[in-house]
Amino acid sequence: MGLRERKKTETRAALAAAALRLALEKGVDDVRVDEIAEAANVSPRTYNNYFPSREHAIVAGITATRALQVVEALRDRPSDEPLADSIIAAFAEQYREPPTEALALITSTPALREAYLDSVSSMEPPIAEMIAERLGKDLRGAEVLAAAVSAAARIAVQRWVDVRPSGLVVVQAASVEDHLREAIGHLAPALR
Repeated sequence: MGLRERKKTETRAALAAAALRLALEKGVDDVRVDEIAEAANVSPRTYNNYFPSREHAIVAGITATRALQVVEALRDRPSDEPLADSIIAAFAEQYREPPTEALALITSTPALREAYLDSVSSMEPPIAEMIAERLGKDLRGAEVLAAAVSAAARIAVQRWVDVRPSGLVVVQAASVEDHLREAIGHLAPALR
């Protein structure tokens, strides 16, 4: 990665971290774009080059990091392991710890949930490449499978972290891996 790309990545990460920190401190509705930009030492105009909304900035701190970690974990899995098992293990690795306050905030705030779902799609292209490589499929077919994997992982996490209407976050007794195994299990035939 060149200097320019590294600076862009650092700016995006600084904005996302500032947005999430401010949302946890003040509440989502009380965070303004100019505050996020100031906390990251950039102008509001620069902020607008990176995120379409404050909700997208808030969730980016979690999803961007997680996407990279899932792809790296997939790359590190044994090539002879069934792909469905590799995917389950790679995603489960990212949710080993109990849900954080940030994940609870995202899952309990409708606007953040919507932005989270938007940003989760950023995981799909690198996962599609891995699927195409591992299964010897064309990229078009792998993109469909990657979208299905992303949706299954999202549903598994929603089942694991149950957010009640009162805002109470209840972590289910079954592990996130159990939920992932069940959700991604429906895709196992296509991932062979």
